Amino acid sequence: MSELDPTKSGGSHVEYFLEDIGYQGKSERTQEAYERVLGDFRAYLDSRDLAIDEANHRDCMAYIHQLRGELGESTVATYASYLNRFYDYMIRVDEFTDNPMSIVVEEMDEQINTDPARRDISVPAMREFVAELQHPLDRAVILTLLKTGIRAGEMCNLDLRDLSLSDREGEHRPRLDGRPDSLFVDDTPSAGSVYNGERRTASNKRKRATTIPVDDELAETLDTWLQVRPDPVSPAEPLFVSTTDSWGQRLTPDMIHHIVERHAREHGWYHDHGGPEENVTPHYFRHFFTTHLRDRTGDRGVVKYLRGDVATDVIDTYTHDWGDRIRTVYRKNIYSLL
Repeated sequence: MSELDPTKSGGSHVEYFLEDIGYQGKSERTQEAYERVLGDFRAYLDSRDLAIDEANHRDCMAYIHQLRGELGESTVATYASYLNRFYDYMIRVDEFTDNPMSIVVEEMDEQINTDPARRDISVPAMREFVAELQHPLDRAVILTLLKTGIRAGEMCNLDLRDLSLSDREGEHRPRLDGRPDSLFVDDTPSAGSVYNGERRTASNKRKRATTIPVDDELAETLDTWLQVRPDPVSPAEPLFVSTTDSWGQRLTPDMIHHIVERHAREHGWYHDHGGPEENVTPHYFRHFFTTHLRDRTGDRGVVKYLRGDVATDVIDTYTHDWGDRIRTVYRKNIYSLL
């Protein structure tokens, strides 16, 4: 473990972390939430005469168990998630050597929710919906959401370099070398920060950067879109840009929500007074992806990897032989929508 400069951020690991997320463009509200959670955790460790870099997974489990008697389950899950991200970040900047929260978070398994109250849409019914999409951008946006399970904000942050298609020439990021027909979703972009030379308006919320396979249907759809895509305004070469009043500008989450809402409304899947259990939104497509792919694979770990939810120990397992494990399972089980 490296030594922190004692004059930097008060010499505290927590303050070091809070200062860094401020530089990353996290909102003041988010910074305050992290400070509150980490402060409470540090006070708990102080009562046991432990430093935050000395805590092991049993210490973390005991802390989470204590919270359950004081807070609701969703709040407990939030605390666990914040602590997990703190430890993970400290590993990435070479301050800590391991993450004692990773085991706790995996056991809590808070990330994949079956959302039983949501509208139940079958694959054949979704196929009929996709068949109605005629505009190349709308078709590419919706099929990408359905086939990858990414969030609207993550879709906005995709650049052309994040896509590798076997039948299309062009440069892509080194992370995609040897991984043809794949999409790279980074965990770095955050609202207000500069990424690939462009200030971003949306954040990627995944725990880990993820390489997602692209099947034949999505590859063909994206290739068709790229053939007619307007020249981007940004030199970062966004993958998805507007074809309306904001011609050539990177799509925003609002634009993506509008595309999905318009088609869902026309199909009878969206109503003004409907809630999340009824209306089809970009987030519903993430739920659709999770539910159907998990049921088809029977492997929660693969789905969690694709969603970007997995912790360090799990991601090492599933990326050790990416081409054999993730790609094979995905292509064998991904549903057909065209």
